[in-house]
Amino acid sequence: MGGAPSFLPNLDEPDTAPFWKSTVEHKLTYQVCTKCEGIVFYPRAHCVHCLSLDLEWRESAGEGTLYTYSVVRDNRMPGFAELVPYAVAYVDLDEGFRMLTRLTNVDVDAVSIGSRVRVSWNDQSTVSLPEFEPIE
Repeated sequence: MGGAPSFLPNLDEPDTAPFWKSTVEHKLTYQVCTKCEGIVFYPRAHCVHCLSLDLEWRESAGEGTLYTYSVVRDNRMPGFAELVPYAVAYVDLDEGFRMLTRLTNVDVDAVSIGSRVRVSWNDQSTVSLPEFEPIE
């Protein structure tokens, strides 16, 4: 078969392609509605607040607060099995959106809700996956 692993995003998907293409440059982006100023994340074609189609892309500073997490201790799926144990988390970015991610460079048994984190990048064949690590 070849190509990118099946868990990587499809770069031909029109709503999310700009987000994923920006990750190659290690830029974490999100959308803002030009009509109501609502923040939109995950990427989509319309504003979730007012349904406007007038969205613009902005770059996040990539820092936020750990909202919640779960530790995965067993995963037999190829591409993930070698990562266990790892923490999957929701991070509240300072710009006002929440994203699902993986925590890196952290002792999974010492993770603490409310911790400050910053984006780090996991470079893959076609994109770079945004992950988060503790801010020292």
